[in-house]
Amino acid sequence: MELQDSYYDKSDYVETASGNKVCRRTVLCGSQNIILQGKVIVQAEAIIRGDLANVRTGRYCIISKEAVIRPPYKKFSKGVAFFPLNMGDHVYIGEKSVVSAAVIGNYVYIGKNCVIGRRCELKDCCVIEDNTILSPETVVPPFSRFGGSPGTQIGTLPEVQADIMVDYTRSYYQHFQPNKIIL
Repeated sequence: MELQDSYYDKSDYVETASGNKVCRRTVLCGSQNIILQGKVIVQAEAIIRGDLANVRTGRYCIISKEAVIRPPYKKFSKGVAFFPLNMGDHVYIGEKSVVSAAVIGNYVYIGKNCVIGRRCELKDCCVIEDNTILSPETVVPPFSRFGGSPGTQIGTLPEVQADIMVDYTRSYYQHFQPNKIIL
């Protein structure tokens, strides 16, 4: 299935030398601790909390509108400690999803309005359906499909899932185009 072009206002986005496209209406807290590997799209009103701990994405990641990326934490008797959030390559995070995972593997699809609890591990090649809530410390195995509230495994994925996600994220990036100026 070929994606349709989606257009953005060029003045709303900053494009980096490595091909990242970050909306000016994105909230990047602690930007010195946020590493985008390249060809990453961060859409309007997304929030990335690099002020809590390091946040690192892989290549070809899409962080949709109003998504929140927040490093996981653990409570101790003397307070709270935050841990880095590492995201693999070819990851899609849907609109209004809140992600506080410890690790997001490669080729992962997270739908709209999801809550990924703190210190969850999403292994390579998994899909989290729209409106899913994963309890803290949930481990999502490779090639599995999770859904519901609380999120449970509802199916498996084909061995070509990695290729599907590579095609999807690359196509999304290629079709994310600045508005055409009509004179």
